Amino acid sequence: MIHEVDEGLRRLLAESGLEASGVEVVFDAPTRDWAARRSAPTVCVFLYDIREDATRRGSGAGEVYDEDGHLVARRSPPRWFDLTYLVTAWANRPQDEHRLLSQVLTTLVATDVLPARLLTGSLAELGLTVGLDTAGTGLDGPAASDVWSALGGELKASLGLRVRAPLAGATKASAPPVTEGLVVRAKGVGEDPASFSDSDSASRRLRYREVDDPGSEGFSGPRDRRTAPARRKRGERQP
Repeated sequence: MIHEVDEGLRRLLAESGLEASGVEVVFDAPTRDWAARRSAPTVCVFLYDIREDATRRGSGAGEVYDEDGHLVARRSPPRWFDLTYLVTAWANRPQDEHRLLSQVLTTLVATDVLPARLLTGSLAELGLTVGLDTAGTGLDGPAASDVWSALGGELKASLGLRVRAPLAGATKASAPPVTEGLVVRAKGVGEDPASFSDSDSASRRLRYREVDDPGSEGFSGPRDRRTAPARRKRGERQP
């Protein structure tokens, strides 16, 4: 799911004209070494915090059917996660960085949810909303200064971006539907088991009276005890 959110953000920023103007959109950690190797105007969208929104955790399981309407699997409900990004702009001059950051900010604040056309993989299959919260005051996670300190770089103007996305639940295959009936066969007392075969009709015996031999179609037994034939007593010979 995380890489699918990355792809959705990349497509969103590409539509704003960044890639057309030669600006790269990357998801690398903006460390000191990375900044030294950078050679082109770049917008860096760095994921640094992932947390589950436990308030949206569901219960139960959904059912998955095939084209013929048969139940083939059961799927647990999706779980929601907050992905927090640090968005920065990199150029040769601070003025160019601010221009890029302003363009990114304009695009992100105008988008509350990622458009469905930008979603791929499991996010597209689920058909659920992937929400965006840009530069919000309620963003959880480490402060920007702590992130820069951990990266070993100097503090830089940045945007906080939180994406709330669903993670598809686990799918467990169901047993196939029953298509064959139960066939009951028994051998007589003293009968040699080696002589028992499916073609030997004399070796097929039911536990109920007044019921014909089921043959190859099988026998499921009477369902209503009030109308069921009496069962043979222990030791009684079948006529």
